[in-house]
Amino acid sequence: MSIGITRKAAVLALALGLVAAACGGNDDDSGDAAGANTTAADTQPSGTLRLGYFPNVTHAPAIIGVEDGLFADALGDAELQTFTFNSGTEASEAILSGSIDATFIGPNPAINAFAQSGGEVKIVAGTTSGGAALVVSQDITSPQDLAGKTLATPSLGNTQDVALRAWLKDQGFETDETGGGDVKITPQENADTLTAFQAGDIQGAWVPEPWATRLVEDGGGHVLVNEKDLWTDTDGQFVTTHLLVRKDYLEEHPANVKALISGLLDAIDKANDDSAAAQATTNDGIEKITTKRLADNIIAGAWGNLTFTADPVAASLEKSKDDAVAVGLLDDVDLDGIYDLSILNDLLAERGEPEVKGL
Repeated sequence: MSIGITRKAAVLALALGLVAAACGGNDDDSGDAAGANTTAADTQPSGTLRLGYFPNVTHAPAIIGVEDGLFADALGDAELQTFTFNSGTEASEAILSGSIDATFIGPNPAINAFAQSGGEVKIVAGTTSGGAALVVSQDITSPQDLAGKTLATPSLGNTQDVALRAWLKDQGFETDETGGGDVKITPQENADTLTAFQAGDIQGAWVPEPWATRLVEDGGGHVLVNEKDLWTDTDGQFVTTHLLVRKDYLEEHPANVKALISGLLDAIDKANDDSAAAQATTNDGIEKITTKRLADNIIAGAWGNLTFTADPVAASLEKSKDDAVAVGLLDDVDLDGIYDLSILNDLLAERGEPEVKGL
């Protein structure tokens, strides 16, 4: 079933229910939390798994897993409850409050959740890489043209917001959290960004897909910076979405997490093996939640800029953290222990696929 959860409710639950525990700082790349308290009763999925995801093309494997019943089938007798969110802030608040057990989420909200909870969440698999860009009006043809302009991002401190601020800093521009500085940054909902861009109220935005494609196709903009071009150390790959699980849930219900990751691997295969069918399923899922469907050319254009992979592209997470620290949106945090890829690598080994690495 699909259960909506508001940011207000998540904040209230956070205030009432969050108890931060000490971080397990000695975890290695693949982790061992999943096997720590395993008993005979934990070998088969049981109980309930409360899962969050976004109605967005960057969450396509999550949507496919829900819509095609891949998660439910893998969980067997365990009940799957689904929650949808509009931002990483909402999702991280929900997982920290204990309102959900796992969520698909972007890198910077995952880092914030890890820091805020003292290490009580774990990234257990990748999902999506790539698919973000700075789209600007036609009269802007170089970074220097951005001086005095107003740009948008999805929300303050989110993954694209950090990427934009870090890139502007590299170009010699100063920004601040209140929309001042050499280039003004206005965090807002992506749908509002498209409207504001069309009206000329903003001159560009650093956004994820499908909004980058929509700003080009529906807004008449052009891509000034394709973010993948900045990730030279990772061959253009950077994490956009990965799977985050509460550490206590991982320890208490490893079979449920294993089933969820198994379903995710099947969903990633579907996304890669038949893109037309996968796009249709993803669009169906988006329409079911938002009542709005993406135009075929928009989802097809966005799809071509995304890579669906179980590899969390860990090196890019460290860089995202460093960027957030550099622009003053995050106190430095040691990410040692943020990954537990043991279940994922066991499943990949069963499939004859190479293991993936954490930090």
